[in-house]
Amino acid sequence: MKKGYQNKSTVAEIRQRFDNDVERFSDLDSGQTSTVDAALVMELMTCAAASTTSPINRVLDIGCGAGNNTLRLLQILQKVGTFDCDLLDLSEPMLSRAKQRVEAAGAGRVRCHLGDFREVALGDEQYDVVIAAAVLHHLRDDDDWLRAFKKIYAITAPGGSVWISDLVSHETEAVQAMMWQRYGDYLTGLDDEAYKARVFEYIEIEDSPRPVTYQLDLLCTVGFSEVELLHKNSCFAAFGAVKAK
Repeated sequence: MKKGYQNKSTVAEIRQRFDNDVERFSDLDSGQTSTVDAALVMELMTCAAASTTSPINRVLDIGCGAGNNTLRLLQILQKVGTFDCDLLDLSEPMLSRAKQRVEAAGAGRVRCHLGDFREVALGDEQYDVVIAAAVLHHLRDDDDWLRAFKKIYAITAPGGSVWISDLVSHETEAVQAMMWQRYGDYLTGLDDEAYKARVFEYIEIEDSPRPVTYQLDLLCTVGFSEVELLHKNSCFAAFGAVKAK
């Protein structure tokens, strides 16, 4: 564990949690309730990918879970064709479910990569679209974030795009406190105070989010030519970038 993050979950602990949660994450309506605007964010990300990137021949879904985002992109593009997809996740049960679902939806060749994105070997300039939904908040210090974003840039094909949705923090302490309060109120409204406490507890243990401004700057730093903020509500955001041809 990196210095300063000793109390955060290990990769093995994160893997175990998701191994036990496949059924919930196979249904957007039930699996993403703790994420504000989850359905809208998925729609914006996948529509942005389809709008900015042509042709889309090969897609990488980082932290694919049960494959929801790849499934939605397949649905959007079904009138113009399909694509090959690479699914990457720490959890073997998640990967198995995602592969089953995207194959049934008409994907082309489906490849599965079991492991940590930072360590899995992926060829340079291979992917027309890279999706990273609710996964990058597991990165830790600045070097970790920079290396991950450099890798995302390297594997994206010229003219390709990357689309990210995630839990985010804020630059200003007062704004962070205000947004955290709003998110807590949202969670309590979904269920009760005990549910809010459970969600906040696993965020404290497992996640280390960064501001969306930090991540947009990082996308520019590693080389992307255009960046876009698609949506932000409370502590969640969707954004992306396009690589020059």
